[in-house]
Amino acid sequence: MNEEIRKAIQEVLHQKRISQAELARKLEKTPQEISRALKDPVRGGKIPELWQNILDELDLEIVVQPRAKRKAS
Repeated sequence: MNEEIRKAIQEVLHQKRISQAELARKLEKTPQEISRALKDPVRGGKIPELWQNILDELDLEIVVQPRAKRKAS
């Protein structure tokens, strides 16, 4: 995960007033798993190697943006 994505996720958590611990509960994960996922690449917050290889080979990058609002059916 690159630094831009990490920062975007942290910013959205802040805007929505959701703690990492609360996010962990919602995802049925431990706070430590969330913390590791959002840390810098050296400490564990990496895109899995296979995904990174695919992205590199296809000259792609992952971008985080808010979802479009869905219309009620």
